[in-house]
Amino acid sequence: MMKSQEPLPLKFRCPIELETILPPPIPATLGLPGWLKAMPSQAFNLINMREEDTIKRCPPFVDAMTSGFLIPLMCDLRIENGTITWDFDIPPGGVIDFPRSPVGFHDASQVIDTPLFEADRFLIKFHNLWSIEAPPGYSLLFTHPLNRFDLPFTTLSGMVDCDQYRDGWIHFPAHWHDTNFSGVLPMGTPIAQCIPIKRESWLAHTAPFSAEEAQRVEELAKAVKNEPGLYRRKFRA
Repeated sequence: MMKSQEPLPLKFRCPIELETILPPPIPATLGLPGWLKAMPSQAFNLINMREEDTIKRCPPFVDAMTSGFLIPLMCDLRIENGTITWDFDIPPGGVIDFPRSPVGFHDASQVIDTPLFEADRFLIKFHNLWSIEAPPGYSLLFTHPLNRFDLPFTTLSGMVDCDQYRDGWIHFPAHWHDTNFSGVLPMGTPIAQCIPIKRESWLAHTAPFSAEEAQRVEELAKAVKNEPGLYRRKFRA
């Protein structure tokens, strides 16, 4: 198991007049959804006719959801009959110019000839009023909150070099896929997950297994099958 390292700083800043209004980004470890917390760790497998682990006990599934930080929706959004409304009291004035609404829109032409294109529908854009500064050499991957299939939208993924682009707004285009949704999307709903990634160069090397490697693969496959929780105990960093 790898030794833990000192945490690196990721600096979030906002206009001073919004400091007490905006919900802050949170470590993704603190933003696990209620359905994951409520689901059982084991369930009866009708194929194998025995109790087996659910995805709640799958470290790769959970580790993806707990990586990095979650950016929260800044206020309640009410969605009804295709209309989005909100009540968000932002103080007037201020030194910095910033969007005064929690959401904006992208015309469908911006995604023409992609699977997202629908001639009569906009893409929404979640506004984010936190600037983000990463340590030197790090970029941030912004993506839909991982494994959050319950959300009525899908945030588009993008990579930003936030060690250099640290004083600008980063907003999040999203495809609203649940056209039947009616109700309130509450303040604090995660609209994006940001994961720091160190910029490095990589080369892909391909080769067949050697005899020794093939033996290791076979032995590990047997161990994983016969020893529940092996990955968590032996390989999880």
